Amino acid sequence: MVDVSTASCCVPMVAEPLSAEAATELSRGFKALGDPVRLRLLSLIAARAGAEVCVCDLTDAFDVTGPTISHHLKVLREAGLIDSERRGTWVYYWIIPSALGALSQLLDASTVTSTTR
Repeated sequence: MVDVSTASCCVPMVAEPLSAEAATELSRGFKALGDPVRLRLLSLIAARAGAEVCVCDLTDAFDVTGPTISHHLKVLREAGLIDSERRGTWVYYWIIPSALGALSQLLDASTVTSTTR
């Protein structure tokens, strides 16, 4: 994902067009969020306000198999939106705030200046 920690907090990402590299990186995150199960998984993890969440706490919220949940979590991880750590038989997940920040900064319409047509 694009590292927003080096960017100024007050400069909107849309002040100028994205580079091809930045667009490619950001599109990975948006593509990962294009699936309702992955979007909901991310929401469940984010709802823990920075705390880790065990995969065992995520699987019960869906009517899909454990391997399907694992696949969706892998897609989110490969997109750079979450990270994980295995502890014994369980895997724990957490949000990567800078990755979500880059996506939300791009979509933040409040940073776009309006012009008259």
